Amino acid sequence: MSEQVKTDTVMKWYVIRAISGQEKKVKHYIEVEINRLGLTRFVAQILIPTEKVYQLRNGKKVTKERPFYGGYILIEAALVGEVPHTIKNVTGVIGFLGETKGGMPVPMRLAEINRILGTVDDLAESDAQISIPFIVGETVKVINGPFNGFTGTIEKVNEEKKKLEVMVKIFGRKTPLELGYLEVEKEA
Repeated sequence: MSEQVKTDTVMKWYVIRAISGQEKKVKHYIEVEINRLGLTRFVAQILIPTEKVYQLRNGKKVTKERPFYGGYILIEAALVGEVPHTIKNVTGVIGFLGETKGGMPVPMRLAEINRILGTVDDLAESDAQISIPFIVGETVKVINGPFNGFTGTIEKVNEEKKKLEVMVKIFGRKTPLELGYLEVEKEA
């Protein structure tokens, strides 16, 4: 029999709930199991939408990819025969999103999947975002520049410019500093 999908097996997008933080492992396990059982003609693709974020590690800016929807994996598949049962029994899979107890998984609407896939494309094209949400009143430590080692309180947050106004005590006098997100770190 050829690898061609029969006309009665229509591929639709579904959302799999997985253990958060283990999405890549779970995706790999699903792919291995589907290949092992020869069900590859029923699964078109498995996606983990990710975004690039900057993080500070030891004072250095590091780019990291993290899941855009933590704990969720998208799968384009024809859920026929043993396919849904096989996927549900993979280590780390909690189940399908929208599934009623004992019922079949609910496929995503085309508009939803297009929006998500469009977002994934936008994230891939755009520069990585700095994901360090700062709050006014929060205490931060300066880790870069001439005021390295000083601690202060955030007075203003400018999201567009990725800058903070931090009030630092220098020689007993409060002094405002304008610092970039990557020049400070949150106090533990």
